[in-house]
Amino acid sequence: MGTIGESVVSDSRAGELRQLSHAVVKKDAKGLLEGRAVYTNDLAPRDSYIVKLLRSPHAHARIRSIDASRARRIDGIVAIYTYEDVPQVRYTLAGQSFREMSPYDTMILDRTVRYVGDEVAIVVGTDELAINAAMRLIKVDYEVLPAVLDFKEALDNPTIVHDEDDIRAYVPMGEDFKRNLVCHEVSEHGDLERAFEESDVVIDRVYETQATEQSMMEPFSSYAYTDAQDRVCVVASTQVPFHIRRQVSIALQIPKSRVRIIKPRVGGGFGAKQTGCNEVYSAFCAYKLGHPCKCIYTREETMASGNTRHKVRMHVRLGAMNDGTITAIDLYALSDAGAYGYHAPTTIGLVGHKSLPIYNHVRASRFSYDVVYTNTTPGGAFRGYGATQGQFAVESAVNEMADKLGIDPCEMRLANIVHEGETMPQYYNEKLESCRLDDCLRRAMEMINWKNKPLARDLGDRVRSLGVALTMQGSGISNVDIGSVDLRLEDDGFYVLNMGATDVGTGGDTILAQFAAEVLGCSTNRIVVNGVDTDTSPFDCGSYASSGTYVTGMAVVKAATELREKILEQAGRVMGVEPSALDLDGGRIFVADDDDEVLTVGEIASGKMREMTLDDLSGRLIGFGLQPGFLSAHASNSQPVSPPPFMAGIAEVDVDKATGKVTVVDYVSAVDCGTVANANLARVQAEGGIAQGIGMALTEDVQRAADGGLRTNNFMQYKIPSRLDVPEIRIDFCPSYEPTGPFGAKSIGEVVINTPLGAIASAVAHATGNYVRSLPITPEKALFGEE
Repeated sequence: MGTIGESVVSDSRAGELRQLSHAVVKKDAKGLLEGRAVYTNDLAPRDSYIVKLLRSPHAHARIRSIDASRARRIDGIVAIYTYEDVPQVRYTLAGQSFREMSPYDTMILDRTVRYVGDEVAIVVGTDELAINAAMRLIKVDYEVLPAVLDFKEALDNPTIVHDEDDIRAYVPMGEDFKRNLVCHEVSEHGDLERAFEESDVVIDRVYETQATEQSMMEPFSSYAYTDAQDRVCVVASTQVPFHIRRQVSIALQIPKSRVRIIKPRVGGGFGAKQTGCNEVYSAFCAYKLGHPCKCIYTREETMASGNTRHKVRMHVRLGAMNDGTITAIDLYALSDAGAYGYHAPTTIGLVGHKSLPIYNHVRASRFSYDVVYTNTTPGGAFRGYGATQGQFAVESAVNEMADKLGIDPCEMRLANIVHEGETMPQYYNEKLESCRLDDCLRRAMEMINWKNKPLARDLGDRVRSLGVALTMQGSGISNVDIGSVDLRLEDDGFYVLNMGATDVGTGGDTILAQFAAEVLGCSTNRIVVNGVDTDTSPFDCGSYASSGTYVTGMAVVKAATELREKILEQAGRVMGVEPSALDLDGGRIFVADDDDEVLTVGEIASGKMREMTLDDLSGRLIGFGLQPGFLSAHASNSQPVSPPPFMAGIAEVDVDKATGKVTVVDYVSAVDCGTVANANLARVQAEGGIAQGIGMALTEDVQRAADGGLRTNNFMQYKIPSRLDVPEIRIDFCPSYEPTGPFGAKSIGEVVINTPLGAIASAVAHATGNYVRSLPITPEKALFGEE
């Protein structure tokens, strides 16, 4: 097994990789360090009109009337729009492939407001002081309606969050909006009740995960303008440019041909920007006024009126034999969609379909769920996308079962987990072609010195303890996600890679350039990568579902392979040799003998050239009109499977005996993400994901007041972990080889966030005897348990 900075590919099928699996520096690293990166607000014209939203103070209300006459008279106010001024058409802000698996339940402005912070009016002005004054003068007469704030009481509640007749679910999802039911499903394998009856031990537990904020550095930002062809152009900090184009088109009721989306540098997303946000508002105002308009949310708006991780309550029944063999799992999940159903039907699926397959040997399993509307901030995508919640519940139940049986929780897992070659009924019957989960767990045990430490040991004023958890995720959405690229050879022998994939700070541009460089035999410095512009970039679903490396990466490999063949074919014509006799190595095209030894430069055989530079060939293509001339390649890729990456994580924590404060003193993990595309970036992904997971486990919690208003609307109230709150996170890799992936690669972006929740909860239980089943694990819960 390799270490960081070296090749970490151990599978011989990966071959000798020159650009992949090494610590290649990000293409934009120097510019970021020098502060030369520019973001959406940096690019907006100085004379842009400012767009602000008047928001509802009520969790649920119907607007009787709006009077903005006094507000419009303020100097600096350009326009004020209400629900009467915008198209009354419903769409979804979920950044998903068409038709979206989310209900069309949203309008630009609606007469009914459904959470504190919902949009009431759009105010456009030349400066913020004028806008703030105008918003205070807008008089809104509300009919305040009863609100549903507790998702456990939402189903069949007399208060209906969406009682309108034009709400639609274009993809059947078991919905019944009059019951506040967004979706429902049951997935069952085997005879569940018989499996439980035959089990020696059955535990029955309820776990709950909280809503959490993605907390990306850059808030929601967009600006829009109309061009010389009267098209609406939107520059947006988004993970899904092509999906935003569709949202703007539907909301404004104009053809997609009249909408252009440009993605500049994005200051983080973590899933929040897979949901549309203020792009529609800046686009609408620019469309109406013919002037650049920008809408930049404050941190408070980003937190109160964006989207969060869905809150989920999970009921787990787990059956096992006395020897630790897991026999049956029954998982029911109830999820809080919030006021709108963005990503609600798809997130909930991962709660079970990314947790149950880990224990694939059970005799029977069932996963069922309901998702409900409430009058709270909408849920949305967040790294882990439902798997995070499901792993906490299932892994916690497995840990509790191991403790009940008196079996080492790691050894119990090694006896029950899925292996390569198995078909997984709870993972859409996919066959597992690559898996080193058992090696990941053994490696994590070795890193933490598991076998030589007790699960808990008294250190005087504190107890130090261990906990473990496993996880899996996916690599794109099978039969849905599409990645496309255009790759061309330029006249100085360099390449330009155009793609629709969205780098949101993860280094996706660098990794995709590495794939191209590996095929073309050059360094990544020879490849220029362009950002996303829906007018010039080929279609791509965007940055989500851990799809970049696996889905778009394979499109890059296909395009680079095609372009390489074209280069050799053209070179063969120029050199007078068969293309099959040629090889491409960086900037050289040469003839190699049967032993693949390069002949000397300039050696002549039968009057034929033996070598030429790529610069020379590309210059000839431009200047001599050689056929077929300018060389380029296009490739699209969609996969019928979504191979899961795997991870094992072990937490070592201290629990203070007097206060209950939990401190993570060590965290180790081992990851199987197939061939590691970039050792540095993979390591950083894992470290960052684990830090986020530690925050969700211990401190992060979206809290609301009794009226539904958000209490945690800034980073003074909402506690994300700082560098002082996390230990030196230690990462290693157990590379497998995924035959359907580019050079054997799978994803890594999301799987890394999932293990801290269950691992830390188990460690706390070993230290205190208290099983904390609702997150976050506060000192009070650790010390005194839960009622």
